[in-house]
Amino acid sequence: MQIGLTLDAVETAVRDARTAEELGFDYLGCGEHLFFHGPTPNAFVQLAAAAGATSAIRLVSSITLLPLYPAPLAAKLAASLDQISGGRFEIGVGAGGEYPAEFEAAGVDPATRFRRLDEGIRVMRQLFTGERITFHGEFTTLNDVALQPGPVQAGGPPIWLGGRGSGAIRRAGRLADVWMPYMVEPATLDRTLTEVRVAATDAGRPADAVSGAVFVWTCTDEDGEWARTTGIAKVSETYAQDFTRLADRYLVLGTPDEVAVRLREFGDAGADRILLQLACEPAQRPRVMTTLAREVLPRLRAAGAVSVNTG
Repeated sequence: MQIGLTLDAVETAVRDARTAEELGFDYLGCGEHLFFHGPTPNAFVQLAAAAGATSAIRLVSSITLLPLYPAPLAAKLAASLDQISGGRFEIGVGAGGEYPAEFEAAGVDPATRFRRLDEGIRVMRQLFTGERITFHGEFTTLNDVALQPGPVQAGGPPIWLGGRGSGAIRRAGRLADVWMPYMVEPATLDRTLTEVRVAATDAGRPADAVSGAVFVWTCTDEDGEWARTTGIAKVSETYAQDFTRLADRYLVLGTPDEVAVRLREFGDAGADRILLQLACEPAQRPRVMTTLAREVLPRLRAAGAVSVNTG
């Protein structure tokens, strides 16, 4: 099981990337929105900055709102970032839709977002081959064009799919390399990953073509009550709703022992990769990052649950 940090503070992007690599995390993730309840980055830009500041840590967008992009542009950005990083980029995609104003601003009808996502993944897959492509879809027209330069990784960056619903499960089985739900319990990850793999075989793919990941909000500290209070406050602010009653189900909060136990449960449920979104304020991130690296990761290693990047 590999562990990553999702860090989306634009003002500390380079510092956070270097710190994550130095602390031994496997992945650096970055989410995005065009507009949201508060400040948000663009994942391609932020991860490009991270690529230039690091040499080993893998990079993943978590997630790119693919319906807001022309699919060939998203493929170009992904291939360019794969080149910049020396083949370290992986692209996580999803449909979005929880903030309609960003779809309106981009001139995209939210009702088309799932069809755009399906088509966008197919277009990216074809362009990542480097071959000349002709494609006439609902939203994309390609006439004998090739993506140059192509990605470093053969076949292009692995594609992660985020989501929770039945449509996302079927889509992941058909099209994704990695299934990454969010706001789920370990039992839900176990069940949905099984469903994804059934969908993969139904689509004529091997069941193991799709691996499991999970995106979790976390805050940890030796002072477990501080971690819990801080984490609930941050997630409540981010999503503009009170998460107090949902915290035990969907957030990973508490002492290093408590957090390590919960992360092991996700690993047992099938997560090969866990992306940790820090549920704290920017000034508190060094405290939580250091606790994760020095207290949580060693517990996972001792249990044989995780092998992290040592730089």
